[in-house]
Amino acid sequence: MLDLTPEEWIAIRLSLRIAIVATAVALPFGIAIAWLLARKRFPGKALLDALVLLPLVLPPVVTGYLLLISFGRRGPIGSFLAETFGIVFSFRWTGAALACGIMGFPLMVRAIRLSFEAIDRRMEDAAATLGANTFWTFATVTLPLALPGVIAGFILCFVKALGEFGATITFVSNIPGETQTISAAIYSLTQTPDGDAGAMRLVVVSIVIAFAALIASEWLARRATARIHGD
Repeated sequence: MLDLTPEEWIAIRLSLRIAIVATAVALPFGIAIAWLLARKRFPGKALLDALVLLPLVLPPVVTGYLLLISFGRRGPIGSFLAETFGIVFSFRWTGAALACGIMGFPLMVRAIRLSFEAIDRRMEDAAATLGANTFWTFATVTLPLALPGVIAGFILCFVKALGEFGATITFVSNIPGETQTISAAIYSLTQTPDGDAGAMRLVVVSIVIAFAALIASEWLARRATARIHGD
């Protein structure tokens, strides 16, 4: 049953590549925005929070279309990047990574923000009284204490990116070997006569990868928590 074809292996490797790149690039921004929302008060905070969570409530196709008109070759951002730096997102795997990162970003920020909010502020205040500046306090106290939430956010974003379909197919289409992820390949196989066996193989692979990622997240979070508490 799991005798995968070369095309199916390509879709799996491409999906993993896209999900890893999307999550790794999103992580620094996710940590920064989560800390900002958890620790700071500023005008427009509610608006920023809403913008971060917007991809969760919008239809994925809408997000993909907005990316297409913004980052496409004729879009304002896409044309500038293409003409100035030679960077093209539309109909490329990098565009799929961009779409997947945006779709998984709200889950990442939410998990990390909750972790920051659960930290006892007195520990940060103690570091400040000992002479640590804001950056050093964040790097040595806040971030290590929030590590379980960071891990959870990373895995949630990765799994979401791995299974994303609507935004990616709208923005970068379904090009075998370039933008055809596992989800897009499953969709194509369900539209093909005698494609059910291939679709089922990829469904099983998707479940295995997602399940392994969630188990790894739980194990890493437990280890990080145990290390923080000295167990």
